[in-house]
Amino acid sequence: MPQHIDPALIDWSRAQFALTAMYHWIFVPLTLGLAFIVAIMETIYVRTGNPEWKQITKFWMTLFGINFAIGVATGIILEFQFGTNWSNYSWFVGDIFGAPLAIEGIMAFFLESTFIAVMFFGWDKVSKRFHLTATWLTGLGANLSALWILVANAWMQYPVGMQFNPDTARNEMVDFWAVLCSPVAINKFLHTVSSGYVTAAVFVVGISAWFLLKKRHTQLAKRSILVASIFGLVTSLFLAFTGDGSAYQVSQKQPMKLAAMEGLYKGKNGAGLVAIGILDPAKQPGDGKDAFLVKIEFPKLLSFLGYRNPDAFVPGIDDIISGGYKPGFDHVNPAEKERTLSVEEKIRRGKLAVRALAVYREARTAKDTAVMNQSLPELRQNFAWFGYAYLNDPQSVIPNVPLTFYSFHLMVYLGVFFILLFTVVLYFSTKDKLEDQRWLLRVAIFTIPFVYLASEAGWVVAEVGRQPWVIQDLMPVMAAVSKIDATSVIITFWLFAAVFSVLLTAELMIMIKQIKIGPKEGGHN
Repeated sequence: MPQHIDPALIDWSRAQFALTAMYHWIFVPLTLGLAFIVAIMETIYVRTGNPEWKQITKFWMTLFGINFAIGVATGIILEFQFGTNWSNYSWFVGDIFGAPLAIEGIMAFFLESTFIAVMFFGWDKVSKRFHLTATWLTGLGANLSALWILVANAWMQYPVGMQFNPDTARNEMVDFWAVLCSPVAINKFLHTVSSGYVTAAVFVVGISAWFLLKKRHTQLAKRSILVASIFGLVTSLFLAFTGDGSAYQVSQKQPMKLAAMEGLYKGKNGAGLVAIGILDPAKQPGDGKDAFLVKIEFPKLLSFLGYRNPDAFVPGIDDIISGGYKPGFDHVNPAEKERTLSVEEKIRRGKLAVRALAVYREARTAKDTAVMNQSLPELRQNFAWFGYAYLNDPQSVIPNVPLTFYSFHLMVYLGVFFILLFTVVLYFSTKDKLEDQRWLLRVAIFTIPFVYLASEAGWVVAEVGRQPWVIQDLMPVMAAVSKIDATSVIITFWLFAAVFSVLLTAELMIMIKQIKIGPKEGGHN
């Protein structure tokens, strides 16, 4: 690590961004999913003409609006941090990263801002169908905004569609469609938004279950549960499907993250998927000890899910550090597979790239064309490992294994539980016996915080699992921070923590008050 970078600045900048992102993500999933649930409810109202469905739609729309407003505030602060705390990152890849963020801002402004006004204030002022269209477009706008944010994040995980310009020392976009249609971006978008749909479905089922327990607005509650449980079951199954696709992309593009997700230190052919495991906290890379105190696994399933071959070799943390293995798909033609480099070799090549860039820029200043032409091939040949030049210890590429492992498995366990919950709730709902299942209603209520926990755990896996990289292999965190005083970051960290806590508390209080009030136009008790 360069000596002029304060470790405290790096740690506090990371902490501040993590704080902002995790608070922001409390609000986003409900917005993504509840927008479509509300649109479905209004569609039923328009098709049936039943005013009770209008009342149901308005009630959930009010809760959507409360959540949406506070989510916007945290999102703005999040994007500003790229310029304040991560200016080196913004300089290095701003031409690429800025494009999807700009599109997101324009789309959010024109699509969401325009139609959300009609959605909330257009009742009885525009036709039913126009209002319904505005509601659907609001939901579409929210999800399209998420698309561009997730495209930007996916590019950081798997940088494609770019070319490094040695004259400016910046990466420039050369293929917009490669960035947008990256398999990592597609899977990340589908998996992330579907997690938002599940969050909203659990929220609606849980709040409606509370109404049934209190014997208030039972007609609203039953109908809301029917819509939300169907929506939740379909989207939770889709969430599992996209989760498989996302894990497959991780195995192909970020093998270290996959190894951390599974606590896999020593790779092997026919690797099993850990069903239940307790990591040994004393485990160290390369010590030859078992990583688990307790482990139950599904034989060969990790190889199959990661490489679509039950006998494929899955590299562990030690293998990735030392290199020399043949990555995946050994059954195709192992003899033609190039063996991977060790992290130590990648560090050496990264330093060659950085040195070649320095020589090139000095020669450019001196207008020495010959030296420029000599240094360019070495730069291009080694640029894929550019970010490794900032690393001094090969083990620094290992993320926090316990945090990644437990977050991943918690997310999976809860995902399976949500599928079961929606199935059982839907069964009793269609049999009109849900009110008698008071135990199930209580479970539905207490599931609400767990769906948020699962969603946050997913982001921990995605972001902690790729450390130390801001851009995979090209820029580590230490090279991305702004050269500012760590004290200013510490102060703003605690200010943001206080402000976000106030916002969250305010939302909870407003939400709870609104739920207790219930539908404004009365209801069937």
